[in-house]
Amino acid sequence: MFSGLKKVFNSLKEKILTTELSKEDLKEELWRFELKLVENNVAAEIAHTIVDEIASKLETKKFSRFEGTDKIINSIYREALENLLEEVPEYDLINEIKKNKPYIILFVGINGTGKTTSIAKICNFLKNKYGFKCLLACADTFRAGAIEQLESHAKVLNVMMIKHKYGSSPTAVAYDAVMYAKKYDVDVVLIDTAGRMDTDINLINEMKKLVRVIKPNAILLVVDSLSGNDAYYQAEIFNKELNITGYILTKVDADERGGTILSLIYSTKKPILFVGTGTSYEDIIPINKEWIISKLLE
Repeated sequence: MFSGLKKVFNSLKEKILTTELSKEDLKEELWRFELKLVENNVAAEIAHTIVDEIASKLETKKFSRFEGTDKIINSIYREALENLLEEVPEYDLINEIKKNKPYIILFVGINGTGKTTSIAKICNFLKNKYGFKCLLACADTFRAGAIEQLESHAKVLNVMMIKHKYGSSPTAVAYDAVMYAKKYDVDVVLIDTAGRMDTDINLINEMKKLVRVIKPNAILLVVDSLSGNDAYYQAEIFNKELNITGYILTKVDADERGGTILSLIYSTKKPILFVGTGTSYEDIIPINKEWIISKLLE
């Protein structure tokens, strides 16, 4: 996981520790480091920010092969990452659910990111770990098989699901789900939506209508970790149009590069709440900024 970014940083660190670098040499190595960050799916603007932060600290230090230098360089890199993520707020989902009943979560994103599976995983997490009463709703009334897919998850998880016929209004499905939750003392409503391209204005406008009607407590954008710089642009557009709460990042277990996780949260200053790490219901991890930093350093 994220081995690409770790290799790039370790290569820079080894060069600093084993070579007497002049100012020009250091500048050249940092430029190579910046290019390697971009190659590992860190957006160019973010890569430049990280390198500037590191450069400002490295240029004031002289390193020799004495004990402890490795820790100093790690500390500089950690501080650069911390500063990069400083403006990203933490979001305590469990506490928010406890304060708002029913707590309505709308899941959005383009096709193929693993949105429906992620909904099932989070439902399983909330139900089994915290005992929340959950309700699934399929507001994806367009994609063939979407209703059946979510329904199969609902049966396995033993939770109620609200559905309408294909071609029905997604807003009507979501509205009925919220009304049901209020009537039957449901803690969390998890609403699936049609996967849509971030540039499809008509579908985005339809999603805006749904948001206006049901007023979800959270809008989570599901993004594929392997999508690279596409994730950066998806995040910007969805956040601009829908004001997302945060992200679910899928397929992290297969992401050897690792840059997507930085690009995603830097683009909108919104937190990643969960990462998907496999195909089973248990393969989802709630995360925070410290988790991200530790995974990029370890």
